[in-house]
Amino acid sequence: MEKKDYRILLVDDEKDILEFLSYNIRKEGYEVKTANNGLIAIEIADRWSPHLVILDVMMPEFDGIETCRELRTLSNMKNAIILFLTARGEDYSQIAGFEAGADDYITKPVKPRVLISRVKALLRRSNVKIEEEYPDKYEIGSLIIDKERYLIKKDNEEIILPKKEFELLQVLTSKPNKVFSRDEIFAKVWDENVIVGDRTIDVHVRKLREKVGSDCIKTVKGVGYKFEVTE
Repeated sequence: MEKKDYRILLVDDEKDILEFLSYNIRKEGYEVKTANNGLIAIEIADRWSPHLVILDVMMPEFDGIETCRELRTLSNMKNAIILFLTARGEDYSQIAGFEAGADDYITKPVKPRVLISRVKALLRRSNVKIEEEYPDKYEIGSLIIDKERYLIKKDNEEIILPKKEFELLQVLTSKPNKVFSRDEIFAKVWDENVIVGDRTIDVHVRKLREKVGSDCIKTVKGVGYKFEVTE
């Protein structure tokens, strides 16, 4: 798998550490989001489903131990990797972290080469797999997509989609900016043995655009469609 497919959430209340570590992790090709407290981290994890969370233990109000426990209650975070950052070397801090659901820890001050090496090793030996499609609930562009409820949220408004429209959106958002051919879409959304008209995809795309906006679903003439996400 390409590194850019892995999503890493970095949580620390110190701005300098967030900027320093996120810069070095992004430089390796990983996708990164940051949070400066545990509550924000939980919100991001719930909708973004990171594969790995790098979590500071010592944070005010909602510390790393509490945050870790809450993350493990999320259905999409049960198999995610949680790596603790700690300035303390006491055994009880490490034990508390493991009991809360952490997979590993690394002590501050953090050397970027050591952290990147640890991240690579954890991802390599973990059972976290990148699926072709996103998890049950994920955020992409301006949308939050909830696969269990067949709905999307845009601008805080919930929109329930018919099954085929939702499955079409699922396919297009599974690999942002990738152009899916009409044959690929037919195979993924409609059974290959089902005969449908040539205009079926076009009609579903038109209806989907009316609900999610025409700016993100692009037509590539002679090929198919893509869900466009700009950096």
